[in-house]
Amino acid sequence: MYKLYDFLPSGNCYKIRLLLKQLGIAYERVDVDILSGQSRTDAFLQLNPNGRVPVLAHNGNYLPESNAILWYLAMNTAFLPTDAFAQAQVLQWLFFEQYSHEPNIATARYWISILKAKDHYAEPLKGKMEAGYAALDVMERHLQAKCFFVADQYSIADMALYAYTHVAEEGEFDLSAYRHIKAWFGRVQAQANHIGIQCA
Repeated sequence: MYKLYDFLPSGNCYKIRLLLKQLGIAYERVDVDILSGQSRTDAFLQLNPNGRVPVLAHNGNYLPESNAILWYLAMNTAFLPTDAFAQAQVLQWLFFEQYSHEPNIATARYWISILKAKDHYAEPLKGKMEAGYAALDVMERHLQAKCFFVADQYSIADMALYAYTHVAEEGEFDLSAYRHIKAWFGRVQAQANHIGIQCA
């Protein structure tokens, strides 16, 4: 049995719930309230010394980092291409998501919609917004000629990028001009067993 240590509003956690649902894998969900410090307790730090969710428990092992979990679960499934170069392209987009996308789009959303602290973070938000729009521009250009991010098939690359992009407006990003991204949203949402971010 899998166990997922999870914070429901987190896009990083949502990625894992989405893949588990689409794989039809049963799991136990353990809520970790990061706002009250539950991910910084001694007990949780034994699971992930970095003090962050999600963490996936399986067969006595604990795996943190959302995209590492996606890769682990997707191996030998339809959500990861079999071609070596296509797999490398999936990794390319997973790295892009964690380096260029998530630190900006997710952080703006967290400060504005979860912490309700927009005024407090007004100055650093300027940089997050600029870098976030740059990441959205990269995605929009790629999707001009692609249905999905890798090999024209729905994969964990799409799940990883969808997680925070589809709620980017909660961080006050204006997606109205990103028509290719919005069309891609529809293709992602049309996949079997798709769930929303607030679904456990």
